[in-house]
Amino acid sequence: MATDPQNPASKQQQQLQQPPPGTSTLKLVIFEQENFQGRQHELTALCNNLVEAGVEKVGSILVPCGPWVGYEQDNCKGEQYVFEKGEYPRWDSWTNNRRSNAISAFRPIKVDGQEHKIILFENPSFAGKKIEIIDDDVPSFNAHGYKEQVSSVRVQSGIWVAYQYPGYRGCQYLFEKGEYKDNSDFGAQIPQIQSVRRIRDMQWHRKGIFHPVN
Repeated sequence: MATDPQNPASKQQQQLQQPPPGTSTLKLVIFEQENFQGRQHELTALCNNLVEAGVEKVGSILVPCGPWVGYEQDNCKGEQYVFEKGEYPRWDSWTNNRRSNAISAFRPIKVDGQEHKIILFENPSFAGKKIEIIDDDVPSFNAHGYKEQVSSVRVQSGIWVAYQYPGYRGCQYLFEKGEYKDNSDFGAQIPQIQSVRRIRDMQWHRKGIFHPVN
């Protein structure tokens, strides 16, 4: 759906209002210009190609109910960007890795519980040294004594987002429940992950958007 809003800035807080209790409709609003200006486009389901859906450019984003993941390329490929409930007025509010500022696809993420457990392994096929994380966010693996690469990952529960560098910086990698036997399975060109955090969105955690460390 595409509309020309009369006063998009004045509608921000209204659009960000949480849906009534008992509803779980996911919603993401794209503005073609920065700071929530210009034509807007509303998504409530998977969109594999924004251009085909009528979106010429992604300048800013509102997430009334999330989480979502955006992709650099069509058909949910390329670099990933995780969007939790909140406001994203320009590209550097959703990524600090400006290899590309393009977003070509979105899909909603299902958050189905409160428990979180992830195991990251040094070598492919779950071999070598490992670091196991349960119900915690880890801004630096080095600070926890893990200095090895990450080549495979097993997610036993919860949804996670990992980052190439400490402090939740660099390329993002979304991890949903399942097994990732090598770094290509989670979209990484090199086996490097140095921080990880849980995605804990509005169904379970009312605070909403995560604020990265500067």
